[in-house]
Amino acid sequence: MTRHTAEGVCLRSRSVTGWSRGKPATRGQLLERAVSLRQLRVTVTGSRYARNTVTGGSAVIDRSDLRFRVPLYTIAEAARDLHVPPTTITTWARGYVRRFPGRERPVKQPPVITALKAAPREPTIPFVGLAEGMVIAAFRRSGVSMQHIRKAVTILKREIGIEHALASRKLYTDGARILYDYAGRRNDDEIRQLIEIVSGQGVFSKIIADYLVRITYAIDGWAERLTLPITTRPIVEVDPTRAFGQPIFLNGAARVEDVLGRFKAGEPLTHVADDFGVPYQDVEDVVRAVLPAAA
Repeated sequence: MTRHTAEGVCLRSRSVTGWSRGKPATRGQLLERAVSLRQLRVTVTGSRYARNTVTGGSAVIDRSDLRFRVPLYTIAEAARDLHVPPTTITTWARGYVRRFPGRERPVKQPPVITALKAAPREPTIPFVGLAEGMVIAAFRRSGVSMQHIRKAVTILKREIGIEHALASRKLYTDGARILYDYAGRRNDDEIRQLIEIVSGQGVFSKIIADYLVRITYAIDGWAERLTLPITTRPIVEVDPTRAFGQPIFLNGAARVEDVLGRFKAGEPLTHVADDFGVPYQDVEDVVRAVLPAAA
């Protein structure tokens, strides 16, 4: 089943938590309402996302903002977009409890990215959670253990002092300096391990920096678009206001799912690229990244 938003984007409908208890709404209905609210804010403020402040000028989250409240991605979709295993995304989004022989108490870890309540295999991760996951993936790609990443996330959230710190511009501008200074103030081997993700100049290592430059921030300071790390070149992006947040090609704006579907159906890659108006090399790179056995 398909639906169309106020912006004319074709969407896949899925059942998600409704607006009121006992009344389920489709994911398309949630997005349509969120888009309407966003358009109202644009009319009033002249900005894509309204700047909300409290006394002292600290940014606060607009709870009607679709980036924070609409579940757009299943665990499998988030894993695909971030190029990490689904089991990894599950532990990031839900935390875990592990029991070991000889230990009375289990080891518990809380979630490190935002996830909303949802039925199994239904969308559970909002756009902001995907942005947080992209930062966690960058830390992990740099070779830092998940134990040290959790420590870094705790420090960053506390020191930056805002909700969804990992999806904020402050992480990009101040995060490396915060970790570097924090490690320098403490004589702790575990803390010193955090220096692995920060250079001696107090900036993020190249691996992490290469991820962070793929995040576009809105005027309110939180992420609004992501260029996915599935390819070395910037080819595919996600935008919660376009194609229901599903990955689209930067050149041509076709949904990746639609392009890959035609290729998997047996159509020549050149025909698929021409039909969707996407550069052949972009389609080939995505096919090689997502469907390596078929490339």
